[in-house]
Amino acid sequence: MKENQNLALVDSHAHLDMREFDKDRNQVVERAYEKGIKAILCPADITNPNSIQNTIALIDTHESLIAAAGVHPHQAKNFNSECFQKIEELAASKKIHAVGEIGLDFHYNFSPPQMQLKAFRHQLYIAQKLNLPVVVHSRESGAEVGRVVEEENFTQGGVLHCFSEDWDLAKRMMNHDFFISFSGILTFPNAQPLRDVAKKIPLERLLVETDSPYLVPVPYRGIKKRNEPAYVIETAKILAELKNVPLDRLCLMTSQNFETLFMFEIKDLRC
Repeated sequence: MKENQNLALVDSHAHLDMREFDKDRNQVVERAYEKGIKAILCPADITNPNSIQNTIALIDTHESLIAAAGVHPHQAKNFNSECFQKIEELAASKKIHAVGEIGLDFHYNFSPPQMQLKAFRHQLYIAQKLNLPVVVHSRESGAEVGRVVEEENFTQGGVLHCFSEDWDLAKRMMNHDFFISFSGILTFPNAQPLRDVAKKIPLERLLVETDSPYLVPVPYRGIKKRNEPAYVIETAKILAELKNVPLDRLCLMTSQNFETLFMFEIKDLRC
């Protein structure tokens, strides 16, 4: 029996392709179902054949899982024309609902900033060409992310995933038809500035995610080493409190937002 059977939960970002899930990938999905999770977006790393293989196997096995594909800013140094072609092939075969995870990360700079910017611009172009939304990563790069989206005249919308930037970027991106997705970071004791931003985001622009296997939320933090989609309810609870709405309404709204963004009808959402 589903624990949260009256809630319409989704996890808008979970890296179930990663090796942390190699031993129990399908069991993780089944646990999510038991917790009432009705859909999960799984981003694939287009530069990693294993990531693509694992992600496609998941979405072919579970009809409530959908995929995105792109080059993360950490791997931007590996972006080339083959990446462009692979994304187009996955889109043509209806295997992906978005281009991503793409964007900028000036915290780690695992790829040089100029390479990140080049890959980001090229992938916005691909998404525009394919009429797909984007899943955007932004860490310590908010001003540049907003500027690039505007300069590229990107009109397909998307989501700022695992949001950790400021209100100015959130407002700027919502003006370009972006959603704002919050992760387990929102539950951390030192995340009050982020919670203050979350309060301002309209319900019709909110999404929730785990960013599994990272960012285990409170109360599991320090107890569990790996995050998984079943824990997304903890972020939803905090958002419902911040927005002063019933939890079931917050869950339904974020699920409907997921449907709108990714053009994916969630089975049994309104049961």
